[in-house]
Formats: sequence, structure tokens, C-alpha cells
Amino acid sequence: MKLTGKVAFVTGGSSGIGAAIARRLASDGAAVALTYSNNQSGAEEVVRDINRHGRAIALPLDLTAAVELKSTFDRVVCELGSIDIVVANAGDVMAKPLAQVAFEDFEKAFAVNARGTLLTFAEAARRVSNGGRIVGVTTILTQQMRPGMGLYAASKATVEQFVRALAHELGPKAITANAVSPGPTDTGMLLPARREQAPKQTPLGRVGAPQDVADVVAFLTSDDARWITGQVIPVNGGMA
Repeated sequence: MKLTGKVAFVTGGSSGIGAAIARRLASDGAAVALTYSNNQSGAEEVVRDINRHGRAIALPLDLTAAVELKSTFDRVVCELGSIDIVVANAGDVMAKPLAQVAFEDFEKAFAVNARGTLLTFAEAARRVSNGGRIVGVTTILTQQMRPGMGLYAASKATVEQFVRALAHELGPKAITANAVSPGPTDTGMLLPARREQAPKQTPLGRVGAPQDVADVVAFLTSDDARWITGQVIPVNGGMA
């Protein structure tokens, strides 16, 4: 129970990696606020699971609206207390060759993955208690490009730069900022072809599970990771 007494805020916590992160942080003792965009039923299920032994709330959030984000942080503080941990997990995948990308595609990809994450980090930088933890979720595609994934990878690459900047800006408050970079993970965002190919490309011979990523996030949010900041941690089963 390394996080007992801590309050964690997880965006995109209604399914997949975000839900696994919320459950894991709760199992480590944190009170958890998780957000959702469209999947209210999924978010409520995660909250029910956590509330059997802990404390959690689910909040709707449009990450593209700065005012809404601020009010959501206010509500978390009001209901759970000062925030110690922020995990910016929410994202939107897009697969399209660059030659086919339109202005609207760029706006959609960067709205949540880049701008939404930036606004989350900015609010976190103002709110997180001294000694707190900030974690972003990026993707292996920023290092291992695949056809059709350039726009998505570019939008996620911003997360990596943001945590490096935050590490320097918040270091004097003993706040760490890191990111995890998952490989192919068994969620609704994983394309069918990738699900079939991925096990052949990792020494461990399987697709990643959301829990694999959640466990690394749990480490980064604990005191055990107090000397790690400004890093992007690969979580990909050794995929080269």
C-alpha cells in the first residue's frame, strides 16, 4: 500500500490502459479520480470495482476545453483532497497515410494527444503537491514508425517533450515527471493486423496487457522512483 493517503487523477480511465492504471493505483492505496469522454458505463464499472475496497470517482471531461479541465481538477480536490499524482493517459489513435491527411485530421489528432495533454500537465504543474508525480502515456511509434501512423506518432511525441520540460521546471518541488511508452497492447485501440504481428516481434512472444503498463506507472508514482525524472520508459516486451 505504497500510495496510502495519496490522491491520483487519471485521464481516460474508463477502459484499457487507463482503467488498469486506475485500478492499480487504487490497489496501492490511492484515492482515484478517473475521467471519461464517451464511455460512462466503463468508467462507472471501474469505480464500482475500486470502491469495494477503496475510494474512486468518475468524472466526464472534454480534454479540449481548458475551462472544463480546471473545473474537473477543482472537483477532485473538493471530493478527494489535494492531488499528489496525475497520469495523462487519454488519447485518440488515428491511422492514415500522410498523403491523405487533411487539416481536420491534424486538428483531431492533436486536440487530445497534444493539446489536451499539455493542458492536463499545465494544470497538474499548478496543483500537484510537493513531492508529487506526473506521468504521461506515449507510444512505441515515436521510435519505431509504421506506415500510416505518422500523424498519431507526431501527436504523441509531444508528450515526451512535455515531461522532459516539466522535470526541469518542477524539480525544485521534488515533483517528478516521466512517461511510459507502451508497445502493442491488448486494448480496443490495437489494430487487428498489429495484434497478429506483434507476438512475433518480441522475445516474450505475446501482446502486452494493460496491467503490464499499469505496473510500471505504479512504480513511477511511488517513492521507489524518486530519483527518476524526465525519462521515457519503454514498456514493450523487448520489441526492437
